[in-house]
Amino acid sequence: MAKKKDRGTPEINAGSMADIAFLLLIFFLVTTTIGADKGINMLLPPKKDESQPVDVKLKDRNVFKVIVNSKNQLLVEDEPMAIDNLRSEAKKFLANNGADPTMSESPQEAVVSLKTDRGTQYDVYLRVLDELSAAYNELRAEKLGITIEQYLDLDPKDEKQDEMMKYAQKVYPRRLSEAEPTSVGQ
Repeated sequence: MAKKKDRGTPEINAGSMADIAFLLLIFFLVTTTIGADKGINMLLPPKKDESQPVDVKLKDRNVFKVIVNSKNQLLVEDEPMAIDNLRSEAKKFLANNGADPTMSESPQEAVVSLKTDRGTQYDVYLRVLDELSAAYNELRAEKLGITIEQYLDLDPKDEKQDEMMKYAQKVYPRRLSEAEPTSVGQ
């Protein structure tokens, strides 16, 4: 009779487990996409020397004041207004050219001042910013005699279209001032 050998419990070779785990880790790192928020596309002015603050004097009639409070209510030129009417009022102000003595003297002198509250909802802030940007874009398109869609489709890489855009931007420069938010609604 054959003798039984006491073999014990069989062992699993785990030598390649680390390699498999490493390959899975690399696979998931390569195939995973990480979304990146792009934020608001705005061109900020270059950083200036802060030793001497620049004090700019503006005539009150050249400043279009837009205030959004913590309850997301809009106050334009000290009057309540719906966001839907903001674009047309901004266009009237910017294109006034001195006709109405209560509005801007010229588009080059006109400044849109936007002030929000820290309690203002982000989507309301963006809607207001979009309406003000749309007012500038519509005025520029009208100056060029094209539709707003055609203006937005202009290609800055095309020399002729770039000249058109620069001309429209010179006539209606985007002068949007954002004041530091207040904390009234908190």
